[in-house]
Amino acid sequence: MRTMTYPRMLLVAAVSLAALAGCDAPGLTSKNAKAPNAVAKSGPVGTTQLTGATMAKPAAALPAVQTPTVFSPGLSVSDVVARECGIQPREASNQTVPTFDFDSTALAPADRDMLAEVAKCLTEGALKDKNVALIGRTDARGEPEYNMGLGDSRASAVQRYLVDLGVGKDRLRATSRGEIDATGTDEEGWAHDRRVDIELAL
Repeated sequence: MRTMTYPRMLLVAAVSLAALAGCDAPGLTSKNAKAPNAVAKSGPVGTTQLTGATMAKPAAALPAVQTPTVFSPGLSVSDVVARECGIQPREASNQTVPTFDFDSTALAPADRDMLAEVAKCLTEGALKDKNVALIGRTDARGEPEYNMGLGDSRASAVQRYLVDLGVGKDRLRATSRGEIDATGTDEEGWAHDRRVDIELAL
């Protein structure tokens, strides 16, 4: 039997190592191999490249921006809540005095009737597993801090009434916008600003 000489063994070992070094690692080919410090050729840092790829759509589309649709003198119900609960628009009223008089948090009979419909929908109707936002609003007269508190008091009055009708308090998020979105410039406009919006909480 022939024995290998030391120089021959070194030569075989070198050839074997060279062959192994030339093999690709699993999942890595010479086509997609990149030098560790290679600079991307996509453009300067901070720029964005648009591609033709489209983003996956969510499983269920969220409601679009909610708009007030059904009004009582001191309340507005969003289009989403009105549609889900089957709340119909009220006939136009000649009443010019708003439910929420200047500096008032008292609910009128028409408001209580509307809240009874909302409560029924929240306890046994289409929204029985949903939460709602109660957004108190004021006209722009008075100090902003005071109006923020007044809007909160109006939303809390609506919240208490709905709780009395059987809706869980944890499902009613009472907040205030105060005078932030007020647009009125006369008594009719100011009356419209003094309300509580009822919206589906997203």
